[in-house]
Amino acid sequence: MFLKLITSLSLLTSAAYGQSSDSDALASWVALDAPTGHEHLATGPLVSSLDGWSVDKSGNMIKTTGKGSPHRVVACALDANAFAVSQITDDGYLRLHHIGRGSPHPLWSQAHEGQQLRILTRKGPLVGVSAASNGHFANLHNHETALVRADDLWLDVGASSAKEVTEMGIALLDPVVRHIPAWAYGGEVAGPGAGARAGCAAVTAAAEAGSGDHGRTTWLLSTQSAFSWIGLSSAIADLKQVDELVLLGKGANERRDEVITTINKRVDRVMKFAGVSNIHLLAPKVSGAGALMERIKLAEAENLLARVVALTGGAENEIEWIKAPQTEDALNGEVDRVEGGRLAEIESLLDRMAEISAVPGHEGPVRAIVKQAMPAWAAKRAETDAMGNIWVDMGPRDSKATVFIAHMDEVGYEVESIDETGIVKLTRLGGAVSSAWEGQPALLQHDVAKGIESAASVESLKGVFLSRSAPLGKRPETVTAWFGMDRDALIAAGVKAGMGVTGYKEGHRMGRHRYSARSLDDRVGTTALLMALERIDPDTLDHRVIFAWSVREEGGLFGATELAKRFGAVSKRAYSVDTFVSSDTPLESPHFAYAPLGSG
Repeated sequence: MFLKLITSLSLLTSAAYGQSSDSDALASWVALDAPTGHEHLATGPLVSSLDGWSVDKSGNMIKTTGKGSPHRVVACALDANAFAVSQITDDGYLRLHHIGRGSPHPLWSQAHEGQQLRILTRKGPLVGVSAASNGHFANLHNHETALVRADDLWLDVGASSAKEVTEMGIALLDPVVRHIPAWAYGGEVAGPGAGARAGCAAVTAAAEAGSGDHGRTTWLLSTQSAFSWIGLSSAIADLKQVDELVLLGKGANERRDEVITTINKRVDRVMKFAGVSNIHLLAPKVSGAGALMERIKLAEAENLLARVVALTGGAENEIEWIKAPQTEDALNGEVDRVEGGRLAEIESLLDRMAEISAVPGHEGPVRAIVKQAMPAWAAKRAETDAMGNIWVDMGPRDSKATVFIAHMDEVGYEVESIDETGIVKLTRLGGAVSSAWEGQPALLQHDVAKGIESAASVESLKGVFLSRSAPLGKRPETVTAWFGMDRDALIAAGVKAGMGVTGYKEGHRMGRHRYSARSLDDRVGTTALLMALERIDPDTLDHRVIFAWSVREEGGLFGATELAKRFGAVSKRAYSVDTFVSSDTPLESPHFAYAPLGSG
């Protein structure tokens, strides 16, 4: 069983479960898996961890405090936008469709292209990766300017046939969500439906604090809001007599705190039947409403909680946020692991390589891993030049050298400038496809001590790549990021032009033999050289061999050029151990670069 989901999410959310961080606690609610119609994935663990709550016949999570009248209901929507598996193709791809109408944000579907997605099967979650048009074939995609829709998404789960997909436990209608951890930074949290989830966090915190003792209060984390709020109307009908409804709605561009007269036709009929005379709507102000990384400030969530307490007659003393429990499901845990030992060894090293950030000029963390992973004899011989290239020279020096080279950097962005509000303008490094970065989690590679050869010498400042609210085409002209601070605060934190920015990264095995991660170009080559180095006995070599790991390959081959100056005259050939661009995806024409994955 591989517990990658638990370990990877806990690395970034440990504070939410072991420390008293309000923003991390709030982020834990945003990270809950509760697609419409599958809210039990969240309500089960929540009910087990909280006292006095139960699940009703419609799947709502419910608790009643106080006695007598008036009887008020305080409700939020627990379900979140998601996709469902709508087709399994003969060659093992999954096609997706929205559950319900989906998010109204124009970039919602596009934010799922070229990303890791989580399929919530009955056996547990599995990770797949959605196809994206390849940047190396840009001339074939110049005409593709339309925004990505659900019908454009093709999900690879590491299978080669529909039969293999079924054997993995994936079935039609299984929900599919974006695979990202709880995301808190700079006094705010971000993620799908962050505003609505802040509402559910507020309902739960107020209920656990005993708010609403004036009269009787029914607290409700309701289901299926995407389907005309079936869970809410069913619960109200069962309660029969309700005097007042306090409804926590989705995040909006402006805060809403008002009495309303209508919700929708289904709910309105039930409200009339139950005798509800007052409906008070609370909706928090968010940024990027409906986007994948919708953002809400902790102060706004605190205001929401305070209004819930005030409207239910609770005490004004400080109320603590409740931390949502982690999932206990193993990720890809049920996948058959053939050749487990050797492949697991490769996977472990690939994880270390792929999950560290190292844009051009900031390769120190990867260089440190390379040195640590070398056999002892190679580490003693390893040399590093002023640019940061590292190499191992072995075999007799009286012969021409054969050079094997892989690069340690990856595509990404660097800080170009920071405006007064704190929005960071970015410059692209290498062939980063801008549409696959827009609206995603962001990590700023903060060099703590330049030149220190340790992965611990780099900290990542969390933030988000911003989304356009009214996009005119698929690709943004500029890419910007936000880290929850204004310019002065960022500068005080040491942020400056030239620092690297990447996305959140996890490496995952897919199916039996595939692996998915950002920056496999060229962490896979870097790993391959290290694995080969383990099998070499330098005393048996009859000619000179050089293994090299270069810097700044993306955007100019600068490190390789420096190595060529050093070794060109003494070398007879060089092999670049890098990735090969394959058109083995439904988005590409098979008439060029068709090298099917797994065929060698």
